[in-house]
Amino acid sequence: MSQEVNEGVERAHREGILTAASLMVGGAAADDAMRRARLLPSLRVGLHLVLVDGRPVLPPERIPHLVAGDGRLRSDLAMAGIEMFVRPSARRELAAEIEAQFAAYHATGLPLDHVDAHHHFHLHPTVCAQVLTIGRRYGMKALRVPREPGDIVRRLDTDASHRRGWLTGPWVTLLARRVRRHGLTAPQRVFGLAWSGAMTEERIARLLQNLPEGLTEIYCHPAVDVARGAASGCRGTDELAALIAPGVKQLLLASGARTGGFADFASS
Repeated sequence: MSQEVNEGVERAHREGILTAASLMVGGAAADDAMRRARLLPSLRVGLHLVLVDGRPVLPPERIPHLVAGDGRLRSDLAMAGIEMFVRPSARRELAAEIEAQFAAYHATGLPLDHVDAHHHFHLHPTVCAQVLTIGRRYGMKALRVPREPGDIVRRLDTDASHRRGWLTGPWVTLLARRVRRHGLTAPQRVFGLAWSGAMTEERIARLLQNLPEGLTEIYCHPAVDVARGAASGCRGTDELAALIAPGVKQLLLASGARTGGFADFASS
């Protein structure tokens, strides 16, 4: 998204507990991100598909149903999702943009550790079907399933909000079934939804002290400067501080948890 975010990711990996990152191939600072990633061979990198609320890879005139008047991808997520579902021309444009983003990632030469999507838009059944079909051609082996155990989150933070869980729950279940059917790797649970943009040192510490058995993903949005290019509403500097905090690193070590990217846990 920005050099400030890229620097945050690099610092969190070099100095802290961050092991994987997702690349927006159409982002304003994508070239800088690729350069940094090539200098960090231990950082696992995946594709962060951006199909709404961002910059497309294809020229706007090729995907008129996906973009707004300014040429950026639409930010009216609900209406965009409906059009992708009911309008054949929108589905064709969606497939073309997904293909273009996979191709752009492939052109970087970076191994494809995993795939996820901006605003978790791969929960949309049409998007999901196209990602599974197109991703196979590009060697996709892992896909985020954004299922967060609300009972654990609420136990650790009584103020945590899962207001939209009832809405996304059925689509998360459908995505999980499709991922299993296609033999892809996905963490059993993901933390970072209820506290999105506010993964403080205290919250990450609580998670590390209460990790369930199995494969868990904890995701953050680190940045060295939230005033310049960070995601809206994200406390990126706080999240960076949490990821490099000595106490957090000690708790991770004490937990005995094995760390890595999605590919490090892929089924043989």
